[in-house]
Amino acid sequence: MRPAFSVIFFTTASGAGCGLLLWLGLLAPAGLLPASPWFGAIALALALALLTAGLLSSTFHLGHPERAWRAFSQWRSSWLSREGVAALLTYPPALLFGLLWLLRGPTGHWVALCGAVAAAGAVGTVYCTGQIYATLRTIRQWHDPHVVPLYLLLALWSGAVLAAALAGFWGAARLPSVLALVFGLGALGVKCSYWRAIDRAKPLSTLESATGLGRFGKVRPLDPPHTEENYLLREMGFHIARKHAAKLRKLALALAFVLPLALLAAGFAVGFAVPALLAALAVAAGLLIERWLFFAEAKHVVTLYYRGN
Repeated sequence: MRPAFSVIFFTTASGAGCGLLLWLGLLAPAGLLPASPWFGAIALALALALLTAGLLSSTFHLGHPERAWRAFSQWRSSWLSREGVAALLTYPPALLFGLLWLLRGPTGHWVALCGAVAAAGAVGTVYCTGQIYATLRTIRQWHDPHVVPLYLLLALWSGAVLAAALAGFWGAARLPSVLALVFGLGALGVKCSYWRAIDRAKPLSTLESATGLGRFGKVRPLDPPHTEENYLLREMGFHIARKHAAKLRKLALALAFVLPLALLAAGFAVGFAVPALLAALAVAAGLLIERWLFFAEAKHVVTLYYRGN
């Protein structure tokens, strides 16, 4: 599949924003994050800005972005529509949570309730995003049981790193860093398992099974069906060489997981302010590469018609 930057940015930014919002909604009411109104305002603004920027970016991938609002009407059957609905329903409790934090502080029953509802909305949004891809049976690399858990874990991982980076300026990054280490290791394990699974999985279909001519031997196309590139080839015919994908996988692992995990671990010895901030920058770069690969390595069965097995 063509790795369009609009969709890459959408899934990465909205995931990080939802992850940060979840940790704010759960940890702040429990007194486990800085109670400063400045911290609350900056952290919530960043979470909602990332979520909003991601959602707006996704509309640029549509043929008619001005019609994006119509997607909300298909929530009964479309995970894309459900994602939009879940994201919209997340804003009111998140904004009320921020307002109560500024007026009354981050603790209290009403603040905790709004934070919990906002956190639930954030989880629901990321879950729907993962299901958009996991339910596409025509793409073997996406129709995989690792996809939804991976989206959730990456959101929790990136959100925890952002929370640690922000809390580091208030000298309270220890707990977010511990959470980031836990979910970072979990996301790393699931990501490696996902790559092993898609590398070993058999193709959904082959030219032999698609044509029913497999009993006669190997089937191959004699001529391409088109002399010019068309929409299907442009959107679904993207191909990346295995050796280039392997190099990018190593780079993604290093930036998205190994380096930030090492920086956060070092924070326990030297302080978290600088290491957590550097870890957040590394995670952002690494997850953009990881998400680029998620799209670039996906192969739609329609490419059989154009390129064979």
